[in-house]
Amino acid sequence: MEHLVVKWLAPVLLAVAVLAALPPAVARAEPVRLVALGDSLTAGYGLPAADAFPVKLQAALKARGHDVVIDNAGVSGDTASAGAARLDWSVPDGTQGVILELGANDALRGIDPAVTEKALDAALAGLKQRGIPVLVAGMLAPPNMGADYKARFDALYPTLAAKYGAPLYPFFLDGVAGQGATLNQADGMHPTAAGVDVMVAKILPTMEAWLGSLAKAP
Repeated sequence: MEHLVVKWLAPVLLAVAVLAALPPAVARAEPVRLVALGDSLTAGYGLPAADAFPVKLQAALKARGHDVVIDNAGVSGDTASAGAARLDWSVPDGTQGVILELGANDALRGIDPAVTEKALDAALAGLKQRGIPVLVAGMLAPPNMGADYKARFDALYPTLAAKYGAPLYPFFLDGVAGQGATLNQADGMHPTAAGVDVMVAKILPTMEAWLGSLAKAP
């Protein structure tokens, strides 16, 4: 009888030992950790924290089966230069991808596009050096800045995305900018909660494709 018990327990004990030896990553995969680095459009200016873009994007991705955590590193009022200056402490070690959304305030203030480009270039270079992939969220200058300014500003995002081999989402406010009070707050510049929903829906295919590329990265 004792021999039969030992014979029965042997494979069970072996299985337990094998499972115990497996690293945690095999037993339970960790979520993909992303940082949304931006200005008030990322921070969620004028909105409850639950309605900020990173929060709603994370929820939408989770609903589609993506295990992600998106930290909100948006600071209202930040220019591209200010965002680049806080890059190291805004993007902690262990970050697996950054959504880079900066430059809207540069355009509103009429900052020389060369200054904006230099700052974004520095941010992209810094992230590349750390081995952190980037999704570039582009911005478009308002028409009242003049045709020459607009042409120079609008071109810097595709130029930098191509330079660093980063995917580009051409216009962060696509489907929301200039679409009235339902999607925009009273200032006409910041999205309402409904506007954020539109932004999330618009960027979702690009995000999913980017997440797919992160999963394939060595």
